Amino acid sequence: MSTKQRHEIEEKYKWNIEAMYPDSDACRADLDEALSMAQAFDAYRGRLGESAQTLAQALQSRDALWQKAEKAYVYARMKRDEDNRVADYQELCDRSRTVLSRISEAVSFFGPEFAKISKKDIDLFLEQEPALHVYAHLIEELLRGRKHVLSAKEETLLAQMSELSGATNDTFSMLNNADIRFGTIRGEDSQPFEVTHGTYLRLMQSPDRRVRKQAYRKMYAAYDRQKNTLATLYSYNTKQDTVMARIRKHDSALKAALFPDRVPVDVYDNLIAEVRKALPYLHRYMELRKKLLGVKSLYMYDIYVPLTEKSDRIIPYEEAQQMVQQALQPLGDEYGRILERAFEERWADVYESEGKTSGAYSFGSYDSYPYMLLNYDGRLEDVFTLIHEAGHSVHAYLTRNAQPYVYGSHSIFTAEVASTVNEALLMRDLLARADTKQRKAYLLNLYLEGFRTTLFRQTMFAEFERDAHAAVESGEALTAVRLQSMYADLLSDYHGPAVKLDDQISMEWARIPHFYNAFYVYKYATGYSAATALSSAIYEGRPGAAERYVEFLRAGESDYPISLLAEAGVDMSCPEAVRDALTVFGELLIELEDTVSL
Repeated sequence: MSTKQRHEIEEKYKWNIEAMYPDSDACRADLDEALSMAQAFDAYRGRLGESAQTLAQALQSRDALWQKAEKAYVYARMKRDEDNRVADYQELCDRSRTVLSRISEAVSFFGPEFAKISKKDIDLFLEQEPALHVYAHLIEELLRGRKHVLSAKEETLLAQMSELSGATNDTFSMLNNADIRFGTIRGEDSQPFEVTHGTYLRLMQSPDRRVRKQAYRKMYAAYDRQKNTLATLYSYNTKQDTVMARIRKHDSALKAALFPDRVPVDVYDNLIAEVRKALPYLHRYMELRKKLLGVKSLYMYDIYVPLTEKSDRIIPYEEAQQMVQQALQPLGDEYGRILERAFEERWADVYESEGKTSGAYSFGSYDSYPYMLLNYDGRLEDVFTLIHEAGHSVHAYLTRNAQPYVYGSHSIFTAEVASTVNEALLMRDLLARADTKQRKAYLLNLYLEGFRTTLFRQTMFAEFERDAHAAVESGEALTAVRLQSMYADLLSDYHGPAVKLDDQISMEWARIPHFYNAFYVYKYATGYSAATALSSAIYEGRPGAAERYVEFLRAGESDYPISLLAEAGVDMSCPEAVRDALTVFGELLIELEDTVSL
């Protein structure tokens, strides 16, 4: 069956992007206006410290121009994602990025100039000007970061270089998404089947081991042929992180990455330490997988296939909406009403079409709907994707309706909690309704896979990033051989004796896009840990748990992530939350063992 063209999809299954702008011309007009506002912002150069009123006006003007530019960029990006083949959308998206870069350059004097205002004057300004009160937390952040701010000339220079700073990421993206080809294999029906990024996971879940093995070998053979180029790209990306940290006067690239969220390095290190302590659970799970699959040797191409037969029933999108609403009832009536609005007002772009960006995301500007891009295909996994993105979108809706623009976004540290809580509540609801041992076993396996791929796997990635940056900072070279060796050692430690590792899997580091956004993936693991604790309290109906959680969703960036999570009921500054989540993994593993009666 061929993929539909966008015009062939019913309007009710497309996002209502016209609510942002009636057409591309209106978006271009806002881009022009944002540039004019950025030029006008230069009037504050050299004046930030002259009075409380001037500082307040400068902060308000800066917010206004970023808010307008952000809205235009979001629209341009979403229009391109509707159909990446359309040149007009490509041009609009490129232009919006250029505008963002020019705005960054135009306002780059703000940080260095603010850093020159004395703490005494700042405190006086806060007393004198009520309009500054809303910026109190931002001002605290600016004061905390002033030792990492450079001179005005240096900040302008870095802003001018911002369009080049993503070169390694963009080059990797082009190589990975446009140039690398994995070839074809014989599918389950013995017909030619192309291996792509989009089909690879589906092939890894095939019950036909021949299919999994062939797809795996095709994938990693392609990366192996490019290993020296890929190692060079990753090496320079890591060097750039290290150099930028040094320029900003941070002790390491890791500390530089954790600084904006005020996350202590102990949180990062404790995550890795706690997961390492729990690796016997993961090794035991691999042993169970080996037994249930009935294989003499368990290879990495065997670790994604479901351990029990799954249902092939297609779930209509309308039924998926009902499943989501049912599962999220414990979050309360207000949350449910927002979900209804999301479905009625067409926040989601539902189905795949030719040229549409693959995967899924939640996206929007401060003054737009919090949209969702989906590629819904009717599988249970797609229902989990829907509830995941709905978690992000409701989070954005609640925040933007409670916070001013300056705090209207989220750290990834907290954002991933909102989506993962939803997934956990859906899983618990499905398990409670499971009416056969086979259905229960399938769901338990799916739940365990969530832990494995998020808490264990992302922590392994985090450990790889920490070690790779430490190597560069100590003067070592990240050659392909060195990277393969580092990665192979981690794979062995994490997966244990049940998994037989071959040389090909040591190239897996080369296909992980998140490695080009350093020290990002650990937030998936910490978010998963926090979400496990919060969802348990909400599902079990503990007094105040749902109410505290919804208040957390309103908070945006009005405080630091660890403080916000503590108010919601989980303390991520201590290792207990990660430890408790790993205990849940162990309990689910025992339940699966009992269910399959091994």
